[in-house]
Amino acid sequence: MLLVLSENWTLTGGRADLPAAVRWAREAEDAGFDAVMVSEHIVLGPDSAVDGIMGNPREYALPGNQDPYTPWPGSLLLLAAIASVTERIRLAAAAVLAPLRHPLALARELGTLDLISEGRLVVQPTVSWSRDEYAALGVPFGRRGKLLDEHLEVWAKVWGPSPLSHEGPDYPFEDVYFEPKAYRPEGPRLWFGGQRLHGPVLRRLVRYGHGFHPLGRPTPEDLQTLKDALAEAGRDIADLEMIGGTQAVFPDDRGPADLGQALASIPEQLESGFTTFCIKPNQFIDAPDEVGKFCREVMRRVEALTA
Repeated sequence: MLLVLSENWTLTGGRADLPAAVRWAREAEDAGFDAVMVSEHIVLGPDSAVDGIMGNPREYALPGNQDPYTPWPGSLLLLAAIASVTERIRLAAAAVLAPLRHPLALARELGTLDLISEGRLVVQPTVSWSRDEYAALGVPFGRRGKLLDEHLEVWAKVWGPSPLSHEGPDYPFEDVYFEPKAYRPEGPRLWFGGQRLHGPVLRRLVRYGHGFHPLGRPTPEDLQTLKDALAEAGRDIADLEMIGGTQAVFPDDRGPADLGQALASIPEQLESGFTTFCIKPNQFIDAPDEVGKFCREVMRRVEALTA
């Protein structure tokens, strides 16, 4: 089980209570959770709410449905704080907006966090959807996919021996020494996902991926496409971590969802090959001091469902 730590501001009165998030991660570890996840934005603009703000504030933030005042603290700094008070739980840096940084600078942050946590870091690099965010940082939105691809090429080099050089169109450099490396010789684990299993996502997943984290439930056809593409590359889908989720159904725009109903699909997802399941606590509870209790209840129910 994976505890989503982003977007829980209904538990903290709309404030970015980061010490609470660190405490929740420790409580999740104590309850038997395998991982915690933190997502990011650097800034938001008017296009964050272009489709109208979500009805129930417990919902997941999606492209165009969130208040631009939504807090988005630095995900890697928050995960570093979590690493310092935990020992086992994995740290998933989801939706890392790689094109908004230089790949060497971002690799330095990722490698350092991976060393601090002794190999517990998981990174899900992506391009995101907000033109306003790219414009604010002076990065061309239309090139975001190519920029991410070059990031991945650079990262694959920096975990290897120094000195290293790169001749890419956007981030060329020559004879740089990148030390220290990450905890593993091949760098942090990489997940890829999104709203669709389209060409670029599939290509990156097959070449670099250790896990598939789709937004929503992939179709059987998507899974077969993934299986075939991996096999063509000499890989087995059984070696790929499959990340599923829980679907919260809200009774109205204020109330929480039913936990049992949200967990009910886990056995079916297990049969489809998914083994890791995300859950966001504020979708089910309102008291920040009850997150540990919530995590223990989730584990109890999941163990009963999968016995």
